[in-house]
Amino acid sequence: MLSAVALLAACNSRQNEAIVQKSSSGKTLEVLVAADKGQMLKMTRELIDSVFLQPQGCLPQPEPRFDVVNVPVSSLRNTHMFQMHRNIIILEVKNGNPDKVYISRDKWAAPQVVVDIAASSEASLRDLLRKYEPNIINAIYEAEHKRMVKAFHNVRNVELMNRVEEKFGFSLVFSEDFMWASEDDGFAWIRKETKDISLGVLINVTPYRNQDMMTPEKIYNRLDTIMRRHVPSPSEDGYMGTERRVPFETRNVDYENVDYCIETHGLWRLVATEDRMGGPFVSYSMISPDGKDVIDLIGFVYAPRFNKRDYLMQVEGICNSLRWNK
Repeated sequence: MLSAVALLAACNSRQNEAIVQKSSSGKTLEVLVAADKGQMLKMTRELIDSVFLQPQGCLPQPEPRFDVVNVPVSSLRNTHMFQMHRNIIILEVKNGNPDKVYISRDKWAAPQVVVDIAASSEASLRDLLRKYEPNIINAIYEAEHKRMVKAFHNVRNVELMNRVEEKFGFSLVFSEDFMWASEDDGFAWIRKETKDISLGVLINVTPYRNQDMMTPEKIYNRLDTIMRRHVPSPSEDGYMGTERRVPFETRNVDYENVDYCIETHGLWRLVATEDRMGGPFVSYSMISPDGKDVIDLIGFVYAPRFNKRDYLMQVEGICNSLRWNK
């Protein structure tokens, strides 16, 4: 009997492991919308487009927030390939539905977000999407960050990650094509360079003085100081700075074991130089769990001949991979 129990436990363990290891599919920031043909009429399609295809903010050229693929609900229910998709929105409109939004994670694959919207009418569908749009977008972004970390972890640069942890007391996940660019007291610049693109992550640690350090204007000024001090331009007198002519997008976000974290999206450019270089950036500014330091993580993209949304998601994923050294 003991042998049988052990064998059963081992089988269950292997089955659970197989379930955990089942990876979701699809391209970065791609959303599969499942709806019956009769429901994807003009009003519903315009509603979906207004939520998922609106231009993402703080990019130098217009790019949609997501790429959308449509399939019938019956195809999703009966096709394993569709069920493996990374981000799934299910729209079901019929009399008697409870007018609710259900968000589940890792239902058929991992990481995965499945949003099931059960509406009793087209008007209810519109109201539900508008009301829960921030929750849906945040759930998808959270899953995208997890996928990016998972992908990088499979080809991680262990030496680089150890160096970050030794210097700062926390870890970040970098793939093997990133390298250590420069460092200073409380600062490091880690980058990926190819002939076509440049991705960078700046890590800066400053002693915490007061809560005023976390106001948006103080954060913007600090980002400018970090960039100017540590990221030169190809020209002798130039330097990197934020682009103040385009408004920043700033919000409070939940972050790894910190009480307060500010996410900022904006554009950067080279200043005081003839070099016309720039692109998007994202930053995460937080107070360390022990309350002693303010930490700024800045991820930036330079990809002059390519769309930048997916590259920005890569550096967002790195910044969201932070884990504190216990």
